[in-house]
Amino acid sequence: MPRFAANLSMMFTEVPFLDRFDAAAQAGFTAVEFLFPYEHPAEAVGERLKRNGLTQALFNLPPGDWNAGEKGFAALPARFADLKQSLETALPYAKATGVKRLHLMAGIANRGDRLAIEAFYKSVAWAAEFFGPHGIDIVIEPINSRNVPGYFLNDFGFARDVVQELRLPNLKLQFDIYHCQIIHGDVTMRLREMMPIIGHIQIASIPSRNEPDGEELNYPFLFTELDRLGYPGFVGCEYNPRGKTTDGLAWFKPYAGVKP
Repeated sequence: MPRFAANLSMMFTEVPFLDRFDAAAQAGFTAVEFLFPYEHPAEAVGERLKRNGLTQALFNLPPGDWNAGEKGFAALPARFADLKQSLETALPYAKATGVKRLHLMAGIANRGDRLAIEAFYKSVAWAAEFFGPHGIDIVIEPINSRNVPGYFLNDFGFARDVVQELRLPNLKLQFDIYHCQIIHGDVTMRLREMMPIIGHIQIASIPSRNEPDGEELNYPFLFTELDRLGYPGFVGCEYNPRGKTTDGLAWFKPYAGVKP
């Protein structure tokens, strides 16, 4: 049975961020993820996590000025110093939460630019080697160009090649099913092909990015397929609830052991 992690940047937004840990635990989740914790002290995030007996499945490394449209620096040759500083910024949060995987964002860049490609390989290798001694995996995630126009890493085949070519033991693929369906389709066959290098999976309905209970994909089938493939990691619920978060959890209750 998949292990689901509530995404606290998108779910339970009815309450302030730190209170979302309590809300997720009360709803039956045993793990959480989020985009960025950096507006809150690392100790406060770790305390809420531990108080509720939750596992931190994932969070993102600092992306730069998110409000100004920055989406990371890994593929930006002129921002390597910022990339290195972002790793130092994230480390106290990783220690406070005990997280075992961090998402490195690529940034807005042209994937046809040789310098951007070289910068991305360099940054990915640097981040993986930085966190390796801490027992932390780095994951890279293809993101569709509809949600993030101009994002450098917008192809699952390219991401696979980066992971396989660098051959770093703690470098993995973050497989967001929502993004894969929009970019490529053929989700099940790609899961089967890429499972050996997948470090984290995320879900949402397509095309609306709401609860995974309808629209284009048959998620019960995909959850069974993840079990069949022996996926041992977490499945992050990175979706926008249609209304109040708890009102949309009927899909989750069978997996949480909660009767509808």
